[in-house]
Amino acid sequence: MNKFEEDIESFTLVPSDGGRFEFSVNGELLYSKLQTRRHAEPHEIARLLKEYLASH
Repeated sequence: MNKFEEDIESFTLVPSDGGRFEFSVNGELLYSKLQTRRHAEPHEIARLLKEYLASH
C-alpha cells in the first residue's frame, strides 16, 4: 500500500468476527466479503485499488 500513498487520502480495512471484511478507499467501498460471500483472492485488494486509482 505504500506504493499508492500519494494517491490515497484514506483507506479503511474492516476485519471483524461475524464474516465482515471490507475495504474502502476515500469513502468508496471496493470490496465486501458480505456482498461477495467469499474471501478476497490473493492480490485482489491491490488490484481493486489499482483499478480505482486508474479511474479517478
